[in-house]
Amino acid sequence: MKNEHIDIAIIGAGVSGVYSAWKLKQKYPNKKIVVFEGSDHVGGRLLSVKPPEIPNMVAELGGMRILENNQKLIVNLIAELNKELSSDEQIELYDFPVDQPQNIAYLRGEHLRLADFTTKPDKVPYNLSFLERSNSSGTIIVNAIEQLVPGITNPDLTENERLEMTRKATFEGVPLYKLGFWNLLYRVISGEAYQFCLDSGGYNSTMVNWNAAAAIPWYLSDFGITPKYKGFKYGFQQVPITLGNFFEKIGGEIRLNSKLEAFEWKDDKFELVINGENLTSSQLILAMPRRSLDLLSPSCPKLQEIQSLIGSVTPRPLFKVFTTYANPWWRVAGFTDATGKYVPLQSGRTVTDLPVRQTYYWPNNDGTPAESGTSMLLASYDDGSNIGFWDGLRPQRKKAWAEDLAHTKIEDPFEGEAEENEASAKSDGLNQKWSQYKAPRKMITEMARQLRKIHDLDFTPQVRSAAFRDWGEDPYGGGWNSWNIGVKTWEVRDKIVHPIEDCPMFICGEAYSDAQGWVEGALQTADIMLEKL
Repeated sequence: MKNEHIDIAIIGAGVSGVYSAWKLKQKYPNKKIVVFEGSDHVGGRLLSVKPPEIPNMVAELGGMRILENNQKLIVNLIAELNKELSSDEQIELYDFPVDQPQNIAYLRGEHLRLADFTTKPDKVPYNLSFLERSNSSGTIIVNAIEQLVPGITNPDLTENERLEMTRKATFEGVPLYKLGFWNLLYRVISGEAYQFCLDSGGYNSTMVNWNAAAAIPWYLSDFGITPKYKGFKYGFQQVPITLGNFFEKIGGEIRLNSKLEAFEWKDDKFELVINGENLTSSQLILAMPRRSLDLLSPSCPKLQEIQSLIGSVTPRPLFKVFTTYANPWWRVAGFTDATGKYVPLQSGRTVTDLPVRQTYYWPNNDGTPAESGTSMLLASYDDGSNIGFWDGLRPQRKKAWAEDLAHTKIEDPFEGEAEENEASAKSDGLNQKWSQYKAPRKMITEMARQLRKIHDLDFTPQVRSAAFRDWGEDPYGGGWNSWNIGVKTWEVRDKIVHPIEDCPMFICGEAYSDAQGWVEGALQTADIMLEKL
């Protein structure tokens, strides 16, 4: 690699990186295009692993679903990839269940069912106003948004039309982009309603004080306008892995475990330092989130010139823990309906104000619930300030990257009885193993205690295996990024893809998009960047 010259160097093998590489190699087949990835896998924050002993499930340690009805870029990309894939390599989707009426909401020490929010409002332990009672958290927030931006909840509007509405809208004469989402909500709903929505919504970071002009259409897409979620039969990571394979088949190159340490624009070329070795490149694409750019900035003068652009978003921490069991014990925590029929707890999620926050009863890879045999939970899907509870039960976030480790070293890992089969671990084209993502033993013990409390059970079966991924770790800094208050997001989005006119440095990824936290955002900024490049 020493003294090597590359036409286009792409840093980051997440979706935006490998997608850009594939598109560029198709257009410029004779150019030398190389993707450098600091970790040991293609996919970035898409990370799918096979749990031991469960051949018909895939754990999504990263992104786990798409919104089929309004995320056209990823839907169209999957269709394009499937045209080139053989019948046994197809990227297949299933209906991804989320909120089911029989699922539990354990809030303020009370065991509720999600259906109770609307059918038994007297059981909801929050002091809600007359207009707020008998509504789910999503309905309360959507109604509040309609008050703030009249007409925006019209289901016939497109995503772009909603974005345009919030960019032009004002509240008491102040543009929405200068206001915080939390500040606005507090003007139209009670403090108790806000806390109820925060607790029962399952997420801590979605309703914090981020740019209201970006937050409102973002919230409506995910929670408000009849979302249609789709999961991936063979794991979401199949998408970037397929893109990477296509790129390499036409002559591109992906180099894993290749960490960019510094770069400088000098004499009309980039001088890069990767794993301590020097090489040059004519053009440079940084397909990276904000935290990764922050880590590079001290050794990269060009990044120091655009600190105001880089700092226009805030990384939001997020982690996931999956656990497996000998049987789907949660089915016994269902209830008997008005007709006397027993309705088991079997799919979608349960929410709580305990630190676990969200638990998903993980489906088979065709979307059907597990009814018997070895089964799996997304035991905790936790984000935002709430993850501080776990600080003493997990490793330090910055340590692994600083020590050039591909995976966080767990000092006291949970060791269950399940045995991982090497052949099945990397089946279906996935390139990571469950055992590479060991969970801390103390964390699993505490989660088991909280799961018993949430499900009102004295006993739950022993955890057979566990996998853990904390996206707050470097170099990611968070599971997603949100726009800061006061930022004209549409201007920064278009500027940051090529921030310095006379320098062929480009930036893309979900962080600076209209669909933050989604692959859709990564594809959006990649397309804008490719047009400019």
